[in-house]
Amino acid sequence: MSRQDGRRANQLRPLKMRRRYTRPSPGSVLMTAGETVVLCTASVEEAVPRWMKDTQRGWVTAEYNMLPGSTSPRKQRDRKKVDGRTTEIQRLIGRSLRAVIDFEALGPYTITVDCDVLQADGGTRTASITGAFVALVDAIRSIDYRPHPPRSPFVDSVAAISVGIVDGKAILDLDYSEDVRASVDMNVVMTGSGKFVEIQGTGEEATFDDEELAALLKHARAGITRLTQQQRKALGRDWPCG
Repeated sequence: MSRQDGRRANQLRPLKMRRRYTRPSPGSVLMTAGETVVLCTASVEEAVPRWMKDTQRGWVTAEYNMLPGSTSPRKQRDRKKVDGRTTEIQRLIGRSLRAVIDFEALGPYTITVDCDVLQADGGTRTASITGAFVALVDAIRSIDYRPHPPRSPFVDSVAAISVGIVDGKAILDLDYSEDVRASVDMNVVMTGSGKFVEIQGTGEEATFDDEELAALLKHARAGITRLTQQQRKALGRDWPCG
């Protein structure tokens, strides 16, 4: 199978992570995966949800939105009610980030990560997770622990990627044109140490067998290994995971 952008079946789209993209938020990353562009910003609040009061534990949550100009035709702005897709994606981002945080070490702070899609060409939720982790690292680094946190709030890193079966072949990192043609579509979230956080896989009016599933997961694991390397490169000496 030949892909329209010339990539191999197991090749990621060109990837960029630009840290400190905006000034007001202590963590901000412009995440670019091919033609998909997501701005991830992370804010710190010295407070926790009411149900966590007096626990001395922290919390991490996320919000996600596709801006009106991110697609053509224009996407209507969410003003009164968040649609079901948006709710599902922001819950996924929050779960993925919380999977790698030690909340006792974080302390009584809430980190909110906002993922705003500026341009959508497939893989917006996975790009959001990958960029959000880098923004989260910078946000937590900004906390004035005195004298210092008892241990690192990070137990691992996290990244995500899409895989799918298009024209009978397993491929990595689908753009929109591939996503709409996929007979099987899957999003995989993994830690840097290779453990699964979440797998979302669906046959689009089709089925898939053990061999195809194994091929998809093999592509996903290799892709996330490369994404983790890019996160590590972006963070440099600020890499929090040993």
